[in-house]
Amino acid sequence: MDTVIPIEVIERRIYLIRSQKVMLSMHLAELYGVETRTLNQAVKRNSHRFPEDFMFQINESEAEQLVSQNVIPHRKYFGGSLPYAFTEQGVAMLSSILNSEQAIKINIAIMRAFVKLREIISTNKELAYKLAQLERKIEKHDNEIKAIFSAIRQLMASPEPPKKRQIGFRRGKDE
Repeated sequence: MDTVIPIEVIERRIYLIRSQKVMLSMHLAELYGVETRTLNQAVKRNSHRFPEDFMFQINESEAEQLVSQNVIPHRKYFGGSLPYAFTEQGVAMLSSILNSEQAIKINIAIMRAFVKLREIISTNKELAYKLAQLERKIEKHDNEIKAIFSAIRQLMASPEPPKKRQIGFRRGKDE
């Protein structure tokens, strides 16, 4: 089944809010081809399907942060009320209440985008682990190389001349 919208477009609309990857209601409504008001009404009629880990309404400071990060042009973009943020599970639940061909196609594309993001994050964690291992090896090698250079410098240094013994008798301490 071909998606109407490229995954890259969807990926750009997935944000990190409250340490969760979410999509905003106005972007979802646009993707699904419905008005934001229609999407919100459908969600409210089926509120029992959307616990807090599926959907939450963003607060004032989160809205200001979205504006300051140029995610949205200005507060008027929200239309008067703060948008809802849907987690991956919330987006999946939306497809059950917006039962249209467009909703099904878009939902499949969104699920693929979330999966792709998880794969990227997983790959980044593996890379970070391997990089840390490499840094530890290099650090160990650096210390070993420093020890080798120190030993070479000691070998290259001219030996101190042996202390000459004084000839003759000494008075004082040795008596």
